[in-house]
Amino acid sequence: MILVIMLLFVLLFMPSKPNTNHFKKNEVNNSNNNKNKKIEKGVYKLLLKYTRLELNKFIIAFVVMILAVGMNLITPLLLGDAVTILSKEVIDIKKIIIIIVLYIIILIIACIIQYYQSIILAKAGDKIIYQMREDVFTKLECLSIHQLNETPVGKLVTRVTSDTNALNDMYTSTIVNLIKNVLTIVGVIISMFLINVKLTLWVLITTPIVGILSYIFRKLARKIYRKVRHGITSVNTSLSENISGVKLTQIFNQEQKQIQSFKKVNDDLEKSYSKQILLFGIFRPSIYAVYVLTIVLLFYVAGKDIIDSNFVLESGLIVIFYSYIEKLFTPIQNLAEQFNVLQSALAAGERIYDVLNIKSELEDAEDAIEIDHLDGEIEFKNVWFAYVGEDWILKDVSFKVKAKENVAFVGATGSGKTTILSLIVRNYDIQKGQIFIDGLDIKKYQIASLRKHIGQMLQDVFLFSGTVESNITLRSEEITSDIVKEACRFVNADKVIDKLPNKYNEIVRERGKNFSSGERQLISFARVVSHKPNIMILDEATSNIDTETEALIQDSLKKMMNIGTMLIVAHRLSTIQHCDKIIVLKKGKIIESGTHLELLDKRGHYYNLYQLQYEKKN
Repeated sequence: MILVIMLLFVLLFMPSKPNTNHFKKNEVNNSNNNKNKKIEKGVYKLLLKYTRLELNKFIIAFVVMILAVGMNLITPLLLGDAVTILSKEVIDIKKIIIIIVLYIIILIIACIIQYYQSIILAKAGDKIIYQMREDVFTKLECLSIHQLNETPVGKLVTRVTSDTNALNDMYTSTIVNLIKNVLTIVGVIISMFLINVKLTLWVLITTPIVGILSYIFRKLARKIYRKVRHGITSVNTSLSENISGVKLTQIFNQEQKQIQSFKKVNDDLEKSYSKQILLFGIFRPSIYAVYVLTIVLLFYVAGKDIIDSNFVLESGLIVIFYSYIEKLFTPIQNLAEQFNVLQSALAAGERIYDVLNIKSELEDAEDAIEIDHLDGEIEFKNVWFAYVGEDWILKDVSFKVKAKENVAFVGATGSGKTTILSLIVRNYDIQKGQIFIDGLDIKKYQIASLRKHIGQMLQDVFLFSGTVESNITLRSEEITSDIVKEACRFVNADKVIDKLPNKYNEIVRERGKNFSSGERQLISFARVVSHKPNIMILDEATSNIDTETEALIQDSLKKMMNIGTMLIVAHRLSTIQHCDKIIVLKKGKIIESGTHLELLDKRGHYYNLYQLQYEKKN
């Protein structure tokens, strides 16, 4: 009873928010409860959906499990018969030998069944988790840039790895063993009733205590496991962020502050784990205490009946009930562990469910078309755009770019240059106005088809771990080695790659750290050219380039201007002087446009920028 009181104490004194407004709190709680119930229902549906993928294997495992439960229920009867025979004055050796042989056969069959069941479930679980990881990763890949930017990288990694791993144990062992333990409990109770009703009723007196303990455990476990999963996510997020920014941390000598920041989230996770261990540590001994109490009741009732001479219980019957009580409480204790895993899995399932049910901000329209080619004519008509609310980045922007024109965008930081380029490839959708490509609203194109014909070269070039060639082809089977080499020659990247020890098979380390900024940029140029786009976008692609490769890049740009429509964002005005049109932006509005010479003649904002850079250069 002390253990029961301890459980109730933990339940009642778990940290909660202060009751500042009772009515409002009840309203919020009701709303949260409804939301939680909806999520739980969704999680169960999701897990059932994945279970159906390997339903045949689970059915086989279930049939095999029923055989195992049946044999498990037979062994106490054999032990009881053996004890009964041995308690007689004349012992029947043949019967004893038969019982021993049967017992050994049952044990061998049980081992074989256990092995076969484990193999089936392991294969089923692996395939389900494999598919789940694929689905989560695919979902993340389909989310908009805005949605991905709102979520820390560590959190996303946790969803794909840790959370799916938590579900693996549930599929490979917990579900089937949970059912097995429930069937064992039911089978034991039925068997005891068939053998002796009176003893069974006495034995079952303790079941309400088990029910109360299990109910309290279930309520507490779910809350604690949610905190554990949240804690794991926080640790992964902090770890990812700190490793990515370790260079900056060291430059500003902030190691101790970052260590303290990580220690805080790590301590929170440790506290959650401690609560989990405490809860489990109270529950299992509580069940064992009830088991001991049940055994005491069995011997009390049996002894009392013998003393009162109402009837004499056979020793074999007492052994049978003793074995059945053990088989009754062992599954109950196992249920605690399995419930442990199940709660962890369900908490992880909630997070995976949240990811899979995120609706992408960018989706193809029902009548969206797929295209094989773009001429490259682009038109913005009264476009308004804001990343958040009505904090407008672009304000009533209108311009037209003819097919195969080279157009540059200039302006101060935050004027909307990069935003315009992001809108053309539909990284974001506009709030007002329209964007046309080849006379058709870009929302009428399939997103993948549109992006296939637009090549982007960004300031911060990202290279994947792999080889130089795989970073150019992005593992596209349509791009052969000959196409790669031709593209590299076209953009002068071959002059860098040919100097490498393994040339196109040179290993690229994480994020291309073993290449300079200029080398990474040339590889990105080759990547774009090899994919043969009809529209090319250069966003500050010539900034932060070392002097050695600047000449190569400038020559590459001149060649690339003849491929198709080119849109350029650049701070170096010297790189855009030969463009067909230059559009000048200020605070989200177009204030000037024309050729380099036309804008200089106007002596406006562009003229001032040019004069400023010219003076700095001199």
